[in-house]
Amino acid sequence: MNRRLFLTGAALLSVGSLTACTSSETAMPAPAELSATPSTTPDRRVLLAYFSRPGENYSYGGRTTLDVGNTQIVADMIAAASTVDVYRIEAADPYPDDYDATVARNVQEENVNARPAIANPLPDVAGYDTVLLGCPVWNVQTPMILRTFVDSVDLAGKRLHPFVTYAVSGIGRVEDDYAALCPDANLGESLAVQGEKAADARADVDAWLRRIGL
Repeated sequence: MNRRLFLTGAALLSVGSLTACTSSETAMPAPAELSATPSTTPDRRVLLAYFSRPGENYSYGGRTTLDVGNTQIVADMIAAASTVDVYRIEAADPYPDDYDATVARNVQEENVNARPAIANPLPDVAGYDTVLLGCPVWNVQTPMILRTFVDSVDLAGKRLHPFVTYAVSGIGRVEDDYAALCPDANLGESLAVQGEKAADARADVDAWLRRIGL
């Protein structure tokens, strides 16, 4: 049985403390060391870090209200199928439940290249060989809060596998974003799941995990 470490506790839009990638514009809390016994073997520890937004979401051209964000649904599937430690990325200033208000905030953050603050202490990633990074695709790219995360932890030399949920854009520019933000990481195969189909994505998740050796 997998032991899952939750340190804290969404397809949207159609469309530092350390030295990771690029400099952060927001002062972050001191990194928090994972407090539980590592749930993976010492030579292959895996961190699953994800951002997910519930509330009003895009759905087949309309709107639906989600109690659990689509990216969290996929993250939970990954955690159930593989041995990982889980860190949920949450905004210090939470995104609105209203879809259009979140769209407007995201555009504003993109326009100023913002780095929204993360609510909880960051994980110490030093002991991890592989990092799975999950998020919705917002405006065809990575939400700015994911940029806060990768700017604030040292991903150099780590194997990085993005996974996303999306509406119509597929993975968009997410892989290019990470390649530019984390040039010293080893970018591996990504997984893109349509948000409206997240609850039925288990077969795709399992196949992806097998392909990347997890």
